[in-house]
Amino acid sequence: MIIDAAELDAAHAYKLLIGSIIPRPVAWVSTVSPEGVANLAPISFFTAVGRKPPIVSITLQPQADGVTLKDTFVNIRDTGEFVTSLVTLPQADAMHGSAFEFEAGVDEFEALGLRKEPSEVVGAPRVGDAPISFECVVDRIIPVGDDKVDSVVWGRVVRFHVRDDLYLDRGRIDTAALPAVGRLAGEYTLVENVFTTPLDRELLAARRGRRMQRLDGRPTGWSPIDTEEWSPSGATTAPGK
Repeated sequence: MIIDAAELDAAHAYKLLIGSIIPRPVAWVSTVSPEGVANLAPISFFTAVGRKPPIVSITLQPQADGVTLKDTFVNIRDTGEFVTSLVTLPQADAMHGSAFEFEAGVDEFEALGLRKEPSEVVGAPRVGDAPISFECVVDRIIPVGDDKVDSVVWGRVVRFHVRDDLYLDRGRIDTAALPAVGRLAGEYTLVENVFTTPLDRELLAARRGRRMQRLDGRPTGWSPIDTEEWSPSGATTAPGK
């Protein structure tokens, strides 16, 4: 299949991107409005872009209507600050629930029953029990796309918060101790395998053609993208769905 990108609208291009760039790390982004209302949202267009200073990048689309700016972006733009937290399996349900488009005046930590932890430098709170969090200040905001409604935000990390048992000698993170959750297309994946290459040929042969194991009991070919719950904004249409 060869697809001409110029013939695609944003929603169809988005489906191809999120189904092909996998797995993607999830930044659980917390912000606070100038009025002091805390917001929380999972962002899977997320990566590191610099080391000295350390800089991370998140990309934000509008809400499901394709026009209204997400509260996360508005808060980052207006305050110049945000926090990213690593999502692990015990927090997956709450993380997914935070993808719902709550009203702007709703404190999403309270709505989802999540504990806040104060940050040291920025005003936005951290997610309690998150094993790793980055406090960030805005380095730059880059409008992207033909209509400039998507925005890339670069954040300079000013504080790393790492759970004590994960911080090893020489500053290494004990990644094998983290049941990290990543994003596929409209679903999630649990990082639970570790390897270096080369792998045994018999192992590769045994796994050839094998589909991913589902943890939720749904049929192997099921996808939320085929349901009314899915939105090309990355949001859910109902809390906890």
